[in-house]
Amino acid sequence: MERVKNFLSTSLLGGLVVILPIIILFFFFRWLFNLVTNAIQPLTTLVVTQWQLQEILADVLVIAIILGSCFAVGVFVRTRLGSFLYVTVENRMLKVAPGYSLIKETVVQILGSSRKSLFSSVALVQPFANDTLASAFITDRHADGSYTVFVPTGPNPTSGTIFHLKAQYVHPVNVPIEDALRSIISCGVGSTKLIETHLANQSATNAK
Repeated sequence: MERVKNFLSTSLLGGLVVILPIIILFFFFRWLFNLVTNAIQPLTTLVVTQWQLQEILADVLVIAIILGSCFAVGVFVRTRLGSFLYVTVENRMLKVAPGYSLIKETVVQILGSSRKSLFSSVALVQPFANDTLASAFITDRHADGSYTVFVPTGPNPTSGTIFHLKAQYVHPVNVPIEDALRSIISCGVGSTKLIETHLANQSATNAK
């Protein structure tokens, strides 16, 4: 009887492990699709009225048009004229708007733009000068050798605390920024690589 009970419970748990992520992913994409379609509802209504399409086809068409427009703008700003116009408009108008620079830098960081990242590298830091280690991103280095680092708050990597630390409390680790961001978003899951790299660096330093 106990074996049957264990079989049923483990099978049920195994099924939940397989099915729940799929269900959660489905509802997430449905929520995301509804969010997007609600935002573009005025355009969808216009397309439905003009072209007599079903609403879901109109939604897909509008999304395709928006993505195509983003691509076209991206191609245009790569030209000399497009780059000049973009820089001019941004410097004279957009940067004056409150919050624009912060939003832009956040989007650039998340999308992994080829432009210079807000974060130059990943580090483990001792913000309180004790044995406590925190995952951080180096944002600046100063003439005296000290660092400015950003310690994000999981699971939201765009909020956190800025520390100005002496070099002895900052331990750069050769880990891709994307991997560190994933670790922060997942509340520390996947931090093994950071710790192992830090320990390897310490061992190499002590061996010298």
